[in-house]
Amino acid sequence: MSKVIVDMSPSVDGYVAGRGVSVERPFGDAGLRLYRWLGFDGAEQTPGDVEAGKTQLGESGSVVLGRTMFEVGIGPWGETGAFERPVFVATSREHEPVIKGPTTFNFVTDGVAGAVETAIETAAGKDVVVVGGANVVQQCLAANLVDEMRLHVAPVVLRGGVSLFGEDFGHLIELEPSNVVVTPLAVHLTFDVRN
Repeated sequence: MSKVIVDMSPSVDGYVAGRGVSVERPFGDAGLRLYRWLGFDGAEQTPGDVEAGKTQLGESGSVVLGRTMFEVGIGPWGETGAFERPVFVATSREHEPVIKGPTTFNFVTDGVAGAVETAIETAAGKDVVVVGGANVVQQCLAANLVDEMRLHVAPVVLRGGVSLFGEDFGHLIELEPSNVVVTPLAVHLTFDVRN
């Protein structure tokens, strides 16, 4: 049975992008600081970071993300589309599928829950990874759609930007820690979500 897994890289104070996000600056004034653990921004990965990168998408069958993340990411993701599996973009605007090498971006207009449901059907028993943005993650948490959260907490305090947990979900979310890996570039946390 598919699990729905959120995989995000927040700052210590919970921001997944800095101020001023745009197509030219996908992470705003945070730059690539939140993703140094993946080797960006000239950082040297440790074995723990490499392993976290391998499990980020792992053997998942599909990916869910929001329209804004698609729009700011499609350029940097290059000719392969980066995900190499079906991606379901939650949006209110219809769009024809976009094919980038082995990645097909499908646009789902019946809400985040509809995007997750379609991703689960397509994953055929494999996991579904929700990679963002923050609003999509918040909607998934509010609707009790998430089974697991993997947070790669970067050692930086941004003091503003796009907050991962900025909205009131309407209920308490209980998490059970299942794994922690500490490196100089991130604290890789895995939690089971008690729905």
